[in-house]
Amino acid sequence: MALGLLDQNPNSDNIVAEINITPLTDIFLVLLIIFMITSSAIVESGGRVNLPSAAKTETAPRGIAVTLTPAQEIYINQKKVTKDELEPALRAALGAGPDKTVILRGDRNVLLGDAVWVLSVIKKSGASDIAVAAQAEAAQATQSQRKK
Repeated sequence: MALGLLDQNPNSDNIVAEINITPLTDIFLVLLIIFMITSSAIVESGGRVNLPSAAKTETAPRGIAVTLTPAQEIYINQKKVTKDELEPALRAALGAGPDKTVILRGDRNVLLGDAVWVLSVIKKSGASDIAVAAQAEAAQATQSQRKK
């Protein structure tokens, strides 16, 4: 789009000003993509837990997160449930979507018996795959240095 007067005289020095917003649009789209990726990685799934460390970790596929806190609180994704509500709520969550993967996020101070009980309830609820969330040892060392 040209702004200015168009004169029939070819010898005139009229200035034609154009505004090209394509580079600006490209920057906005890149920023939008970066925001979408980082916001999906930051989503907190339930209560805050101090994950145990592992020598080697792998990226788990998306699934339903079951969080077990040291205060005996259980969360399915971000919804707090009681022990009696755990199995029906898991069945409903597993039936709602095509993904049958459940990720157990347990604090390092949770007793083994509690974790095994939650794992058995997850399996009875119909989960096809169960993943246990852990933190890489290098990441844990970085966090402990930040706390000091």
